[in-house]
Amino acid sequence: MLERPSEEPYYRPRGDEIEIFVAAHLRRLPIMLKGPTGCGKTRFVRHMAWRLDRPLVTVACHDDLSANDLTGRFLVHGGETVWQDGPLTLAARSGAICYLDEIVEARQDTVVVIHPLTDDRRVLPVEKAGELVEADPDFQLVVSYNPGYQNVMKDLKPSTRQRFVTIDFDFSKPDDEIEIVGREAGVERPIAAGLVKLAERVRRLRDRGLVEVASTRLLVHAACLIAGGVEPRRACEVAIAGPLSDDPDLLAAVSEVIAAVLA
Repeated sequence: MLERPSEEPYYRPRGDEIEIFVAAHLRRLPIMLKGPTGCGKTRFVRHMAWRLDRPLVTVACHDDLSANDLTGRFLVHGGETVWQDGPLTLAARSGAICYLDEIVEARQDTVVVIHPLTDDRRVLPVEKAGELVEADPDFQLVVSYNPGYQNVMKDLKPSTRQRFVTIDFDFSKPDDEIEIVGREAGVERPIAAGLVKLAERVRRLRDRGLVEVASTRLLVHAACLIAGGVEPRRACEVAIAGPLSDDPDLLAAVSEVIAAVLA
């Protein structure tokens, strides 16, 4: 569960996010990364874990995530009942960076578990084990979420939000995004540039009801298919248009943009 990247995860800075993260880590401040899906938040965390030489524990949050899933539980092993730390407890003990991806997707009663770790107490009550775990000095909590599609019933409470330093993310500038797509997928610059141009056009469709827009991740997927021999328009249909929507009208609009850009 502890990840230690052996090589530097590729990441292109957009501003002062690296400096803010380092300063927060040194002062033991929790961090919230806000930005659209597929814009590089997870890659940034992996890059910072490598840069700071800290192990990384990643948890993908979801509706069924319970507090016990984070803290741990008793298991029967070899006829005996033994305690097994959950990912949050493991990270707190070992001084790892714990990354809770899309934390807003977790149940509110689960989110409350992190509160004692995000203030000057830096402790984790593990009620099932009857233990109060004191976080290692190098432990850091990082959460992410996409505020673009949240609603009143699915958002973080102010009492949770105000515990974090926030770093805002968005898609990279065109030249940087071209470089990222080209490097990640191993395609020539003209192909990457065409995909970024396509993304810029598709992102304008948000005003027409598109909940999520073409992310850098989707561009990399399309570029990988193209590098594998798939015809460019078809690659964009299955890697960009398909994942964005099931609505026939929106799919038609995205397909029209693909046809126009890749004509």
